[in-house]
Amino acid sequence: MRRIVLLLILSMSACSCNRTTHISVTPTVKAEALNVASTPITKVDFETQIEPLLKSKCLPCHFSGGKVYDKLPFDRAETVKTLGTKLFTRIHDENERKLIREFLAQ
Repeated sequence: MRRIVLLLILSMSACSCNRTTHISVTPTVKAEALNVASTPITKVDFETQIEPLLKSKCLPCHFSGGKVYDKLPFDRAETVKTLGTKLFTRIHDENERKLIREFLAQ
């Protein structure tokens, strides 16, 4: 009798294990991968997102007519890309830093 009960328990365990292995995770993983791949990556626009942020922190010195505009013009994307995260000496807000990092990564 014990053998029969033991065999039943083992067979039920084997069945439940087989059920879980028959459930395919692959379609879900593929669907998630497709969703990630099909999600459009939004580009950070310098003129509408970065420049206004810099104007709020660095005006008037780094913009036209400012003391250091000739050396470091912040109305040019190239200057910001060259400086990179060195801009963070004046930009302390983490959301603003994240936006600049995303712009630099493009």
